[in-house]
Amino acid sequence: MSMVFYNTLTRKKEAFIPLEKGVVKMYTCGPTVYNHAHIGNFRAYIFEDQLKRYLKYKGFSVTQVMNITDVDDKIIRNCSEKKMPLEEYTRPFKESFFKDLDILNIDKAEVFPAATKHIGDMVKLIQSLLDKGLAYRTDDGNIFFKITAFPRYGRLQNLNPENLRSGGRVENDEYEKESVHDFALWKAWKPEDGEVCWNTPLGKGRPGWHIECSAMSMKYLGETFDIHTGGVDNIFPHHENEIAQSEGATGKPFARYWLHCEHLLWDGEKMSKSLGNMMYIRGLTDKGYSPTAIRYALLSTHYRQKLNFSLTLLDQSEKSLKRVDDFLFELDQIHKEGPVHEMVKKEVDRMLGKFEDAMDDDLNISPALASVFEMIRRINRIKTDVPMTDGDKESILAALKKVDQVLGVIFSGNHQKSAELSDESIEARIAERDEARKNRDWARADVIRDELLKAGIELIDRKEGTTFRRK
Repeated sequence: MSMVFYNTLTRKKEAFIPLEKGVVKMYTCGPTVYNHAHIGNFRAYIFEDQLKRYLKYKGFSVTQVMNITDVDDKIIRNCSEKKMPLEEYTRPFKESFFKDLDILNIDKAEVFPAATKHIGDMVKLIQSLLDKGLAYRTDDGNIFFKITAFPRYGRLQNLNPENLRSGGRVENDEYEKESVHDFALWKAWKPEDGEVCWNTPLGKGRPGWHIECSAMSMKYLGETFDIHTGGVDNIFPHHENEIAQSEGATGKPFARYWLHCEHLLWDGEKMSKSLGNMMYIRGLTDKGYSPTAIRYALLSTHYRQKLNFSLTLLDQSEKSLKRVDDFLFELDQIHKEGPVHEMVKKEVDRMLGKFEDAMDDDLNISPALASVFEMIRRINRIKTDVPMTDGDKESILAALKKVDQVLGVIFSGNHQKSAELSDESIEARIAERDEARKNRDWARADVIRDELLKAGIELIDRKEGTTFRRK
């Protein structure tokens, strides 16, 4: 089965064929750093991480570019209110974002271009649109894209161009313009912008939001690239505008596949400041939830379905991961020489086949995860009748490590909280470690110590013996 993705541009599933064999170039709309990224933002970033990981799993070399929007209207207003320079205001939110990527075990993009470092690229692109008659300057110095000059406008959102010519306002850019539907490419400086401006051939001012992504994606990925991702809220107007200004400037197709992630709801409601239900990564870890459980909860629903996130879902995720941890712990107890049993090999191959079939079908994560737990159940049944060998253990672990290249939740560390390990089970592991040390099996002793440390248990070696404490 070939790998297929649902392409928002064509509104159907399509076989994925990159421009260059074995190479994928993808662009991801990143954070606007006026505040900390919330759990809803990370639903999209987890989806994009899953996509990138699976492409790599399938053997592709992937270059991902994720922008950092560090100048926009909200940021400028907040800088003015707090009387802070732009860089000083945005820095802690950038740092917070990258820390959260690490917490959730999200693979970093190859390039994180910041908007403020690419003003020159945006100016060149805007000038190209002016030269082609696709943009115009108003008396107050602002520059707008003229959507009536781009006949293909509206394809992504499936809008009727005739309605745009005669209809009401689609977006409010707060500036004078020829048509209510035209969007800002360049915003002339106003006194309330303070020191946030650039002196350019276009005049004194700053770029609009949409032009940032076009300029930075094409700078690093070329005028036409493979995949553009984002949340469904980006489809219109942001991604629609990206297509118009990019293809208008180059005359070439922009991104070939458009993948969009659905909204995250919190207990059935959209997150908003007015409802007081904004939730952040560290707010959840402060409640005692492991980062792996948060990641698992975010990836466990198909990306094109709304995700109803809740503490109940996190509790369920912790329990699912504990089943995996318990299985890994039992595997670790196997120390019997011998080859892999045929029935074990059959279950491993079945899991890998089902996993790949599901992921090939537009990243269908639910049956992919189900295949892993089905293998665990079947192996546990086999274990009651057949003594497991080192060959069985290695075969199972190799398969789990392979799918975890995509999932990032099985071997990533902090699955369970120390409270879930009883004193008796900890003492049993200490006794096992003592036995390994007595036999001078130092590698085995170190593995047990490291496993307990990941579970939040610190071992303390004294002359009279080993004790422990919960971290």
